[in-house]
Parts: sequence; C-alpha cells; structure tokens
Amino acid sequence: MPRPRHERFDCSPGCPVEATLALIGGKWKGLVLWHLLQDTLRFNEIRRRLPNVTQRMLTNQLRELESDGFVIRTVYTQVPPKVEYSLSTRGRSLEPVILALKEWGEAHVVQAAAGERQSRETPSLSGATAAAGNERPPGSVPKAAGHAPTG
Repeated sequence: MPRPRHERFDCSPGCPVEATLALIGGKWKGLVLWHLLQDTLRFNEIRRRLPNVTQRMLTNQLRELESDGFVIRTVYTQVPPKVEYSLSTRGRSLEPVILALKEWGEAHVVQAAAGERQSRETPSLSGATAAAGNERPPGSVPKAAGHAPTG
C-alpha cells in the first residue's frame, strides 16, 4: 500500500524537509538515485548493483521515483523489450544532496564503524589493570570503607 503523499507544502518550517524525505526516502530510493547518477541503467543492471532488493520492491521504488519526476523510464520497441532508467533534470538536481549524504556517511558512519572494529580488535586496558590488582573484577561488589564483611 503506497504511503500518503503531501498535498500541501506550507504546513510548517520543517515541512519541506519532511516532504523531501518522503519523496526520496525509502530503503532503496537513495541507492537507486546514487547508481543512476553514474549512468543510465537497465532494470537488471540496477538489480545486480542492489543484490538484496527484491524485484517487486525495486519495481515499486522505480515507479515512485518516476511518478515523482526523478527518473525517466525509456521503453524501446524491440524484441526482447529493452527498458532503461535515467535521471530527469529534477533527479539530477538531487546530486548535491546525495553527494552530501555520501560525504556525511563516510565521515560519521564509516569512521564510527572502523572505530568500533578497532576497539573490538584491540584488547582493553581494563583487563590488564584488573590483573595487576588495580581494578575490581567484573561483577564484584565494592567494599564499603570501614566496614568488615558480614556473613
């Protein structure tokens, strides 16, 4: 079931952002737009570049992008049929937005993932200090100062 579309864009100061995200949001639209920035592609070429997308989902995303004026679908009358997808002028106008998303992702998501990987691969110092007696073992209860253990 398609999601409801905005009918008016004068609702609030943040409304154009919401409307834009509604138009280009979705799990696969951003990636489809990214690949179409590079070249005109046939359906199966897009599908090969997005191996986890189902045929039905890709078809729906391309139809929405076409109906919103971002993608041009060109059908060639030949046997077998040939259909190509390319960006319209409106779709090309998203290039700085998509490139900005890519740069932000490289700076924040990719670096954060690399940092997490590095922290998992590098032994922590807490294990070494606990072994040296400078830190309590995990799960132990600290002793209260001046109190003898009960039991």
